[in-house]
Amino acid sequence: MFEPLAEHENDVHLMNIDFLIIGQGLAGSLLAWELIARGCTVIIVDNGKENASEIAAGLINPITGRRFVKSADIDYLLPAAKQRYKQLAEFFRQDFYLEKPMLRLFRSEAEYNNAQKRLLEPAYTPYLGKIHKPENKARHFHATYGFIGQKQTGYLLTKPLLSCLKDFFSTRSCYRQTDFNADAIQFAPVLQWQDLKPAKIIFCEGYRAAQNPWFSWLPFQLAKGEILTLAHSDDLPDTLLNYGNWLIPLNDRHMRIGATFDHKHINTQITGQAKTELLNALKPISANLAQARCIKQQANIRPCTLDKRPFIGNHPRHQQLAIFNGFGAKGSLQIPWYSRQFADALLSSATIPSDIQRYYATHFPG
Repeated sequence: MFEPLAEHENDVHLMNIDFLIIGQGLAGSLLAWELIARGCTVIIVDNGKENASEIAAGLINPITGRRFVKSADIDYLLPAAKQRYKQLAEFFRQDFYLEKPMLRLFRSEAEYNNAQKRLLEPAYTPYLGKIHKPENKARHFHATYGFIGQKQTGYLLTKPLLSCLKDFFSTRSCYRQTDFNADAIQFAPVLQWQDLKPAKIIFCEGYRAAQNPWFSWLPFQLAKGEILTLAHSDDLPDTLLNYGNWLIPLNDRHMRIGATFDHKHINTQITGQAKTELLNALKPISANLAQARCIKQQANIRPCTLDKRPFIGNHPRHQQLAIFNGFGAKGSLQIPWYSRQFADALLSSATIPSDIQRYYATHFPG
């Protein structure tokens, strides 16, 4: 799949490369993987600090919300994600995407009725299972209004995946751990950063893009999220749980629960308020689990966007600068397909998906 790295031209000790990617979260890593697989010369710059991708639960859930709506474009996003994670599993010889069924507990009679209606629609058949009435136990969980089984759900082990990809990039001399100083970019006579002459710089910085001097004009709607890891003594079923929040059972009687959404306090500090909120949400469905011991609490910031669509494309004035960002809480699902499509656009005349041109007229101050 991958050929040995070729020698690069040097001009006064400058290295010509195709792409300089800023950020080694899931977006930057999968885009770099895609481009390297196509023979491009790529260098990734990352500060090595924990990013939102590493903390994220990596959940993939095709049906969301109180009205049980299919995620946008799920019918092609999901196959693309599964294909990419299978390829990575085969390459690194370890699994990263764990497909597990989900129990969705109804929180109201309206949710129960909405689910019944969805079961009548053929388009939802691949993703929804049987409805269980309240009198049927939800296997260790109290379900006042009943529950439904959801199919083709799972979660990505993002941190191990990013670690493997970092090693892969490092082995190929494609990774530099350093802070990226945007002021060091030179545009004339050619695009240059430090000793690199990239044809294009692509920013995959997650929430930090909201302070990027070239792309901060895009309408991000950042959202802080906190997640708990709990140690418990119950014999939980090997299924995901959705009860407004989510629960992922792990090995050795541990589980992760989350996540909060906070648009006001955009920082990475953990809070007692979020911990209390998450544990209190467990009480109606399992008093025992609500008493579980918290062994880890994590916080980070999701790069959500105004229209819930990613931000992909070129800067309106500096076409050598691009962004690949804004996947919010659905990065595990969306990034594999979008990275493939964006690579097509970068290397040919293919259309850029979710192009930021939609905001040129209304938001770019230039």
